[in-house]
Amino acid sequence: MKSNITLIALAVATLSSGAVFAQAKAPTPEFTVTGNAGLFTDYRFRGISQTNKKPAFQGGFDVAHASGLYLGNWNSNIDANFFAGSNLEMDIYGGYKGTAGGIAYDVGVLHYYYPGSGSLPGTGKIKNTEVYFGGTVGSFSAKYYHAVSDFFSLPDTKNSYYIDLAYTYDLGGGTALNTHVGYQKVKRGAAAAYAAPSLVDYKLGLTHDIAGSGYVAGLAYVTTNKKDAAFSATKKLANGSVVASLSKTF
Repeated sequence: MKSNITLIALAVATLSSGAVFAQAKAPTPEFTVTGNAGLFTDYRFRGISQTNKKPAFQGGFDVAHASGLYLGNWNSNIDANFFAGSNLEMDIYGGYKGTAGGIAYDVGVLHYYYPGSGSLPGTGKIKNTEVYFGGTVGSFSAKYYHAVSDFFSLPDTKNSYYIDLAYTYDLGGGTALNTHVGYQKVKRGAAAAYAAPSLVDYKLGLTHDIAGSGYVAGLAYVTTNKKDAAFSATKKLANGSVVASLSKTF
């Protein structure tokens, strides 16, 4: 009897360990889907307020394949007066992520779509398409964006570009310091059509994962080198301001 119990126990242990082993060896899902949503006191794109310094609700999703290919969509409310009657920005993108020589790289295409733009008298449709490539080493990342269309439909501005440099420092306890500097160059015809044919933007901020919940609170100061550039009739949208946020990835 004792021998039988021992054999049974051994069999159960073997099956259990086999289950654990099988679980540990479970294959990586072929596709993964993630989403994100956040509330921000202002939507700053390359340093410039897109919401006339008013709050923005933003969110999107990504579908990634085990090979490294991905597709995604991201959306935000915007100021209709600033975008020719459109109050929504929809970004559609796709690309490939991988690693090489200790560098995590990302290459892809990004299209900015503004439904309803051109509905204000004397305005036209607004859109923009960029290709991008970037790399991350440790806490430092760099990314380059190149317009393959007229830059947000401004005439004769194809081949405008943007350089994005960022550094993140882990302060511990779910808190991180975030720094950023970017350089936007708008080509040729924009000198007459755009208030700032070249612009540098900066960000210094803190993020904190609230009690490890995945909800991230943020506080950042955002500014540009064009503090005197009036981008609307009422507010200088390139001036510095503090942006607070609460976001979650799921």
